[in-house]
Amino acid sequence: MPEPFSREVKIADRGEEITGGSQPGVFTADADSDDLFEHAPCAYLSAAADGTIVRVNQTFLRWTGYTAQELVGGRRFQDLLSAGGRVFFDTHYSPLLLLQGWVREIALDVVRADGSIMPAVLHSVLKRDQDGSPLFIRTALFDASERRAYERELLHQRQRAEASEARARELAETLQNSLVPPALPTVPGLDVGAVYRPALSGKEVGGDFFDLFELPGNEWALLVGDVCGKGARAATVTALVRYTARAVAIQQPNPHDVLSHVNHALLTSGMDRFCTAVYARIAVQPNGEVQLRLAAAGHPLPLLRQPEVPVQTAGVPGDLLGVFEDPTFQEVALTLSPGGSLVFYTDGITEGRCGDLFYGEERLRTCLDVAQGLSAEEIANAVVWDVLSFQDGLPRDDIAVVAIQAPSRAPGQGS
Repeated sequence: MPEPFSREVKIADRGEEITGGSQPGVFTADADSDDLFEHAPCAYLSAAADGTIVRVNQTFLRWTGYTAQELVGGRRFQDLLSAGGRVFFDTHYSPLLLLQGWVREIALDVVRADGSIMPAVLHSVLKRDQDGSPLFIRTALFDASERRAYERELLHQRQRAEASEARARELAETLQNSLVPPALPTVPGLDVGAVYRPALSGKEVGGDFFDLFELPGNEWALLVGDVCGKGARAATVTALVRYTARAVAIQQPNPHDVLSHVNHALLTSGMDRFCTAVYARIAVQPNGEVQLRLAAAGHPLPLLRQPEVPVQTAGVPGDLLGVFEDPTFQEVALTLSPGGSLVFYTDGITEGRCGDLFYGEERLRTCLDVAQGLSAEEIANAVVWDVLSFQDGLPRDDIAVVAIQAPSRAPGQGS
């Protein structure tokens, strides 16, 4: 194998002689220590133990606008700092320097000769005599003006981002409140309760919604649904579904017709979003019974709990809204006996996850069995509480529950 390339360097005061292979050469090195000190890319400053300046380089003078005569022997370094910098110098910088003999990356503001401020980053070492007494302090300063401007820009960007996030959160809350009423209206002869819980931190508008509104003839309409996706576009679809259903329900008494009109509105809107929903028309009878007609569109079917009867599903599954030109919805009629209840919910309940496990419909049925004797509001809260407990308090999807209940017959009241 050939011998490795050999290199021999001899350093002199003014130059270096280099020989390598067969082509020796000589170049002149920058070995002038005074010039290196005076014109270094950072400012150098030496001060006595009390801070009195004994030497500064030309870089420091150029950056600050002072002359050597103004500083050396007559000014202390701490006197060149801003008011806040002097306090920090006395309370942190000096004690730390005396304790450990050095400080690094200390940010202070130096006041220039014209009164302007130069942000600086300091590195200092303390030299001691043989007895350990402080002799002088050597400091290197770096102009941090561009760094400070960059940090300010980062701060402004962060503040703008936080303000934008706050506005988005406020908008989300406003939209959500308009789509999910904070309180349902009072329905004579019917106990109603509802709970909505957004996913995760609740910063984004969810797709779950419900609406309860009065119809002519002392009847009421209940709409519970779930729009695909989240955010402003989902909110737009939710608004379209809600207000289309409200407008159509006045003219169309049959739930399947209401859902058909909503489907048509979604298909012609160009929003490219689908939706699931359950729509029910409710009539409270003088004897306390509650009669309902309902139809489902791709939505989880509500659960019916009659007194002394196991919990069972109510309704027949139907097609999604906003997907098919001619969807199928099957309408069913049912009656709530006094004390009976019907619980509507979105898939954030049954699809709530804990690891690989789903909350599921069976657990929901068990929860409703345990909730016997509670009011509609208490039933809705019990369901949400159980689902949240199952997911350690942090649901991954929106949750909406609406419970309606026929009041129990008063003692002595006839059948």
